[in-house]
Amino acid sequence: MDEKQNIRTEESEKNASAKTNPAPSVKPVEKKLFFLSSSPHMKAPSDVRMIMWIVIAALLPAVGFSVYNFGFHSLITIAVSILAATITEEIVNLARKRKMTINDGSAVLTGLLLAMTLPPSLPLSMVVIGSVFAIFIGKQIFGGLGNNIFNPALIGRAFLQASFPIPMTTWTIPRTVDAISSATPLGLFKFEKTLTPTYDLFIGTVGGCIGETSALFILIGGLILILLRIADWRIPVSYLGTVVIFSGILWIVNPVNFPNPAFQLFAGGLMLGAFFMATDMVTSPVTPKGKWIFGVGAGIILILIRQFGGYPEGVMYSILIMNCVTPLINRFTRPRYFGEIKQ
Repeated sequence: MDEKQNIRTEESEKNASAKTNPAPSVKPVEKKLFFLSSSPHMKAPSDVRMIMWIVIAALLPAVGFSVYNFGFHSLITIAVSILAATITEEIVNLARKRKMTINDGSAVLTGLLLAMTLPPSLPLSMVVIGSVFAIFIGKQIFGGLGNNIFNPALIGRAFLQASFPIPMTTWTIPRTVDAISSATPLGLFKFEKTLTPTYDLFIGTVGGCIGETSALFILIGGLILILLRIADWRIPVSYLGTVVIFSGILWIVNPVNFPNPAFQLFAGGLMLGAFFMATDMVTSPVTPKGKWIFGVGAGIILILIRQFGGYPEGVMYSILIMNCVTPLINRFTRPRYFGEIKQ
């Protein structure tokens, strides 16, 4: 009986305390709605427009040196190429009833890169033709930015190379040396076995395309892109590293017929291609392993063309050929899905 009375006493005390100190009211939990949208879902401080203009800014040191090196006509060539590219882009957008994309900088970058790969003495009419072809055939015919298979600037240059071979292979020595037509350092070695000093190649006081002569200023812009993570370091490292290793082996075997690796690095358009064209986000692989494969393949093709092909230069073809196999590289280097069983 005593135990029952104690239990009743405790219950009565609890009820009394509950009446004097009521439990705090609990607010109902607000239900949050989920918003569904297509990928990408991660927000980043940079977008396509910002990336394009950063790449353009990284090219400005090489542009400034090209104007100093080849004179005011090179600046006119660059301006005409950019203007023709942007006008072509907007005409296509109007014809397809799409919004204007001049602000994203993609057409400006295409025109600038194309101009950097052209001889300083190329007639302006050919510059316009190359820019129109680069935008219309190299980019818009595939559906616009993000859908193109090949680098548009290189497509424009390839078209000019096939259509106007003589003007596209007529080079002007910089005004700091002499204002006459001459061969590039690669051409001089391939056909005359004349080796240009490495210092001249690195600084850029040699004949060649408008924006390809100075490895120093291209390297400055390329390092900026890598530090800002605009360009993936794997492609230029594997591209340049393969060129050094492959050309070094050939040079050791026969130093008379094959130039040293430093010459192969700084001559021609290798630096421009490695940092500004091979790293194109649309036409290069998306996987880390694929980027290594892309760079190694481009380096091997480049040395094969330079040393055993009919052309002294092979940067353009090496990148375009690897653009062709980029979808295949992405397919076979994609990471395995979680839980996927390999058959």
